Amino acid sequence: MQVTSLSLEAFKEMDYWAVEKYKLSIELMMENAGLQLARLVAKKATQSSVVTIGVGNGNNGGGGLVAARRLAAWGFKVYLDVVVPITKDLPKTQLERALLFGAKEGIPETTDIWVDAYLGFSQRLPLSDAFAKSIGLANASSAFRISLDIPIGISKNGELSGFEADQVMTLAAPKTILEQLPSGIEVFVADLGIPKAVYRHFNVEMPDFSKNQLIAL
Repeated sequence: MQVTSLSLEAFKEMDYWAVEKYKLSIELMMENAGLQLARLVAKKATQSSVVTIGVGNGNNGGGGLVAARRLAAWGFKVYLDVVVPITKDLPKTQLERALLFGAKEGIPETTDIWVDAYLGFSQRLPLSDAFAKSIGLANASSAFRISLDIPIGISKNGELSGFEADQVMTLAAPKTILEQLPSGIEVFVADLGIPKAVYRHFNVEMPDFSKNQLIAL
C-alpha cells in the first residue's frame, strides 16, 4: 500500500537513490531547496524585513545559504548566524556566494524572520552548546521562525524541544516525524526536482508539484 510520509531513514535512501540513478546532484537539489525556502520567507517578509538565517556545516546549511543569496538578490536585509566554521566544499562555496550577493555574517539586534537551516536530518541530540545558544536567542526573539526540512532539536518521536518553529518547509515528501508537531505549526513540502519514478520506487505518494512547487500540508 502506498504511504503518505517517509521516515528519515527512508528519505535518506530516496535522496541517495535520486543522486545515483538520475544524476541529480546534491548541488542542484540544494539550489532547488534554497529557492523554495527563499520563496516561503519572501511570502512572510516585507521589503524592510530583517532576515536571519542560521546555518551549519552541512547540506541543510547549504540550502539556507542558497536562500540567503536569493533573498539578498531580491533586496532583503539578510544576516547569517554561522554557528560553526563552514569547511565542507559545497556549503563553503554557497557561503562565499551569499556574502558576495550582500548577506552579512552575524546576528543583528532585531530580526523579523529567523530561519533555522542549522542542521538537517542527520542531526544528533543533545545539541552542542553553540547550537543551543543560537536556538535560545531565536526562541527568545519576537521573530517569525521558519525551519528547513526538520526543526533543529526535534526528537525521534517528534517532540520539539529546540527551535520553536512557526512554519516548517520539508523537502520532497512529507516526513513522518513532523506528524507529531503541535497543530499550530504550518508544514509545507517543497519540490526538489526528484522524478516521479523515484517516488514510485519508494512507494510514497508524490505531491502534485506541477502547478505549485511549495504545498501546504
